[in-house]
Amino acid sequence: MFFTFKFFKKKPRVYTKIESHIYGIIIELLKVPSTDINVDELGGKYYLSNDEQHFKVTILSNDNVIRLTNTHDSVAEKYDKIFVEDVLRAVKEEKHRRMEVVYDSITNSIEKMAERLHNRLIESNEQESKAVRRLETKHIRGKRAN
Repeated sequence: MFFTFKFFKKKPRVYTKIESHIYGIIIELLKVPSTDINVDELGGKYYLSNDEQHFKVTILSNDNVIRLTNTHDSVAEKYDKIFVEDVLRAVKEEKHRRMEVVYDSITNSIEKMAERLHNRLIESNEQESKAVRRLETKHIRGKRAN
């Protein structure tokens, strides 16, 4: 019974030499924090740019075209749909990961700010309570003296 499931198991995708090379370039670009990722999902366009390395990648998902551009050359080729989808999956995952990092940072900052505000309010309430107690004790002492 187990051998039937093994039969239907999907074989891993094997890329051509050029696809492997391009995939490697894009993955390395995604690892560099200075690489900008811009997305136009409605238009099916994804842009990676790294100004430090003078390198840009444009992925046109609707046409399955990937354009690589550096200071000297620009090459655009149409690739297999599955390959482009794999590249886009990597780009989207990195974009999502970066958004989570930003979201976590913002959330952390807001939590710290809220905690500081809460502590200040507690301190302010304690100071007001002390001031009211001092006024009450002064008022009580003044009545006894009369």
